[in-house]
Amino acid sequence: MGVICSLGDDPNSFYRNLLEGKSGISAIEGFSCTDFPTRIASEIKSFSPDGWVEPKFSKRMDKFMLYLLTAGKKALVDGGLTEKVFQTLEKERCGVIIGSALGGMKIFKDAMEALTVSYRKMSPFCIPFTTTNTGSAMLAIDLGWMGPTYSISASSATSDVCIISAANHIIRGDADVMLSGGSDAAVMPIGLGGFAACGVLSKRNEDPTKASRPWDSDRDGFVLGEGAGVLLLEELEHAKARGAEIYVEFIGGSTTCDAFHIIEPQPTGHGLSRCIKKALLEAGINREDVNYVNAYACSTTKGDIAEYRALISHFGQNTELKINSTKSMIGHLVGASGAVEAVATVQAIRHGWLHPQINLDKPDKELDMRWMVGPRKERLNIKVALSTSFGFGGHNSCLLFAPFKE
Repeated sequence: MGVICSLGDDPNSFYRNLLEGKSGISAIEGFSCTDFPTRIASEIKSFSPDGWVEPKFSKRMDKFMLYLLTAGKKALVDGGLTEKVFQTLEKERCGVIIGSALGGMKIFKDAMEALTVSYRKMSPFCIPFTTTNTGSAMLAIDLGWMGPTYSISASSATSDVCIISAANHIIRGDADVMLSGGSDAAVMPIGLGGFAACGVLSKRNEDPTKASRPWDSDRDGFVLGEGAGVLLLEELEHAKARGAEIYVEFIGGSTTCDAFHIIEPQPTGHGLSRCIKKALLEAGINREDVNYVNAYACSTTKGDIAEYRALISHFGQNTELKINSTKSMIGHLVGASGAVEAVATVQAIRHGWLHPQINLDKPDKELDMRWMVGPRKERLNIKVALSTSFGFGGHNSCLLFAPFKE
């Protein structure tokens, strides 16, 4: 696993900070936003691609690509792909599917500003470094991997869809090893302004760490974040043959569409409910087997409750069920959110601790607190974990992970 976000740049420090209930949300420092209604974000204050990305590219690339390449290479290190092991890989059977919801927004903005003078002032990299596929392509070029390589953009469901697609390539026999996940870098004027114009951001500027409050009755929108999450997926026998440490098993996933509204979710959560049902059927497991949900819950008035209704309709009879939202601490990383939250889910399975749910001070009236993780970390022997995502356009997605058993 590889992760870059406001709470850490490796899976273990990220997980420790989650368990301690730390918030990565603060006042924006990267640019002046005094005229914006929202002036807070889950902003990465310190990041360097040194040692991970070639200097000639790091000066030209958008941050979403720098985050992607760095997290992807860190996932290889975390997966034990030493130089010796790396040389034994069949490169034609290794691929990269890491998506982005928004792509190179800063590169595009700079190109538009240059165009006001002349197209001759535009960077020759403005097209390739803006499009979402180039992140996966650059990583594949760097690694020499020639298997399935592309990107998928599905709003906030991007990471999940990429992970599902990568897993399917392995299941079909197209590949042995796949890097998959998502990356976005929207904490910049056009990103903040665009989401503010949609009316979906929290305005709790005076108290940033309290701004992201999934399921709380005082929630007023999500907090924009940035970063990347990458999972190294591998065919079981291939992983065993190289002596890899297997963290968990990916057992299924699914996608659906609400076909309801460009921003708002279907109120009953029916689209997400169908998505969960499909994933359970694919994995061949019963709903009673799922006892942990890392929920999408991003702190919007309608979205949180629509998701809660879908979850309880499936798992409300499971007395062991526990639900939390990583976004309470890291905000919403847009296309990267699903993969970063998948890292949190995998860590919970590995270590048996669920991170706290912060800022749930006045639960929404529909909430049954029996199912919710409290303000402190909690122990749980996870049988099957579900991680959910949904986004603009009515995209729904979910991933299922379980402890690996010989």
